[in-house]
Amino acid sequence: MPEVVWYRSLYWRIALGFVALLATLLAVQGTAFLWLTGRMSEFLPGRSPAEYSQTIAADLANAIEGKADLDLDAYLNDRYRGTYRAFVVVTRDNRTAVSRRIAPPPQLVRAAFGRLNSELNGGGPPTAGANGAGASGIGAGAPGAGFDRGPDGRGRGGGGGGPDRPGDGRGGRGDRFGRGRGGGPGGSGGPGGPPGGGFVFAPVTVNDATFGVVGVPSEAPPLWAAVRNLGPVLGIVAVGLLVAGTSIAALLIFRPTRRRLRSLQHAAQSIGAGESGARAIESGGDEVAMLAHAFNEMAGGLEERTQALVAANESRRQLLADVSHELMTPLAAIRGYVETMTMADVKLNEPTRQRYLGIVADETERLEHIIGDLLDLARLDGGGGAWKHEPVSVPALFERVLHRHDPMLHAKDITLDRSIASDVTDVMGDPNRLEQALQNLAANAVRHTPSGGRVRLTADRVEDGVRLTIEDTGPGIPPEHLPRVFDRFYKVDESRTGTPLPSGSGLGLSIVQAIVHRHGGRITAGNAETGGARFEIVLPG
Repeated sequence: MPEVVWYRSLYWRIALGFVALLATLLAVQGTAFLWLTGRMSEFLPGRSPAEYSQTIAADLANAIEGKADLDLDAYLNDRYRGTYRAFVVVTRDNRTAVSRRIAPPPQLVRAAFGRLNSELNGGGPPTAGANGAGASGIGAGAPGAGFDRGPDGRGRGGGGGGPDRPGDGRGGRGDRFGRGRGGGPGGSGGPGGPPGGGFVFAPVTVNDATFGVVGVPSEAPPLWAAVRNLGPVLGIVAVGLLVAGTSIAALLIFRPTRRRLRSLQHAAQSIGAGESGARAIESGGDEVAMLAHAFNEMAGGLEERTQALVAANESRRQLLADVSHELMTPLAAIRGYVETMTMADVKLNEPTRQRYLGIVADETERLEHIIGDLLDLARLDGGGGAWKHEPVSVPALFERVLHRHDPMLHAKDITLDRSIASDVTDVMGDPNRLEQALQNLAANAVRHTPSGGRVRLTADRVEDGVRLTIEDTGPGIPPEHLPRVFDRFYKVDESRTGTPLPSGSGLGLSIVQAIVHRHGGRITAGNAETGGARFEIVLPG
């Protein structure tokens, strides 16, 4: 399986997923904060405290002109419920309205009543004052006389006068809203005034008469006010976004991974329970997919080895049964003839006795061949024994095959032809084992070739090595038997009738196949165009 592409990696997906989650949370949280700050524009006002107090005063004056019995507290708190600045309204009929969202300081109420008394008892036009709007009686000694505005719009307050303190005719210079220094009994925050400085006042004028006073703090609301009012909303939004974001991340990132990991777990449990065909899901293209792919490869290898072990076990049982059968046949014959010859009441003439002894000798020799072939096959399968790897002359191999079977060839009037290509001289391998393989194939061909037939040995070069071919003109091998001709103890002699020679042990072709495979080659069985059997050996070299 190829390496994981970085953007499909589980680690990168988790990292990028959480970065996207945090970015989304911050964006939504910022949007919520901006929405809330839009509602709390008065917390960071664009208007000054004096403008704010004058706005409330003008608004209240208009409302009272249309409805004299107006509920001041309900009206103002409903109209200014979205503001974060405290205010106090006191009227000449002793009604009071205070902001509910941001509670005003207690001294603001006292200062507002003092300012109202000053407005009601003083002369001159009422103005707004901050940090103590000075009140004086100019030369009249009237308590709380007011101040007027100069040509430049700035208020000129007189010296504070009244019953306890005669006016001196001097007043602090105020700004354009009447804020100045100095003050009298009706002021706030100035020298000689009552405590509670830092306030801004605006008169509520109805029908050219002072109806009341609006007072607001000159400083911005405290930070705790914003935290107290915005904190719960922002907290709820943050928790909701966190839960939603975590849920989405879990569904998009971890749920598919968990599903595939569960599949891998179930596959492992199934294999542990003996279900060798169980496999894990390989989709996804990330580290989990690579793990599932490696697991499936391991499971496939285990399944192949399990099947090989089952097949080997079955083959071993079959081999034991075949060996028992093959060994019992000559042993039974030997025992039967020996018992017959040793029976006291059975009189055998000499020719019969010699025939029985010959049969016993033949069966003994057959038994020796079977045992020898079994031992030889066991050594080949186990890789034991010393093997040579040297050049072996192909013409010399064919010559030794001819000499070995020459008596049988003459007896059956069989012709053995040899054909060696000009570019074929040697093959690499063990000379004794290669000769053994060719001798077994040649003996099989001679055994099944009728009298007057022909056996042909050829050697030529093919793309991947040297090909050695043995053909005969016998009855051939039925197609249904071709896949099993190299199985141990498998015989097809009943389908190749008409040959007087007895069949072999059924191990010859298995030994030939083991020798060829040990040399790194391959062997195939088929039928020639003439109808006889054809065996091909391809050896590397």
